[in-house]
Amino acid sequence: MCGRFTLTAKIESVTELLRTAPVSPYEPRYNIAPSQPVLTLLNDGSRKLTFTHWGLIPGWSGGPGKWKPLVNARAETLSEKPSFRACLRTKRCLIPADGFYEWPRSASKGPPVYIRMANGGVFAFAGLWDEWQDREGGLIISSAIITTRPNRLLETVHDRMPVILKPEYFEQWISQNLIPDREVEQMLQPFSANEMHMHPVSAKVNNARHDHPDCIAPAAQQSFGF
Repeated sequence: MCGRFTLTAKIESVTELLRTAPVSPYEPRYNIAPSQPVLTLLNDGSRKLTFTHWGLIPGWSGGPGKWKPLVNARAETLSEKPSFRACLRTKRCLIPADGFYEWPRSASKGPPVYIRMANGGVFAFAGLWDEWQDREGGLIISSAIITTRPNRLLETVHDRMPVILKPEYFEQWISQNLIPDREVEQMLQPFSANEMHMHPVSAKVNNARHDHPDCIAPAAQQSFGF
């Protein structure tokens, strides 16, 4: 799964990766959590970054008061689930990040870990989005991060990982065209473990109120990675 991530890079790095128009500077985030706003590139044709609510609220649902927002979406069942099926066809998005956290399946296996690119660069999660409108016309645009099976690095701590989309797939993913199932499957594969780094971090990240550089600092004398 993916329950927390970071975006600490300069906005120029994000816009260069996603080939978007410049946006206003934003504060570095070291512990982005569900229900918070996340920077997102929607496939709405605007080619502009916007903020979405992290936790998908389907347009047909009863809304946030009656629906538990969906933080993640399993790649293997997107076309089967009513919450994601239509979004996969028409409402896809990219969510930029430069790292994410994971918690070992058993607390006895160690502290939380921070995962990033080996080169420290920015990347993008594959996501889905939707919009829900209340009776007064208020609009909530929300998103979910797609997950897949883990690569060799992540399988040491968990049985899922977020889909990090290869840049070569960006344009097709944020197009407004229908993507054939076989191509979707090809896109939503685990990212190469050889290009990633992982290290243990402090349990401070368990609390979303902790949002500072200490969150990503390596825990003393422990290390993971290839």
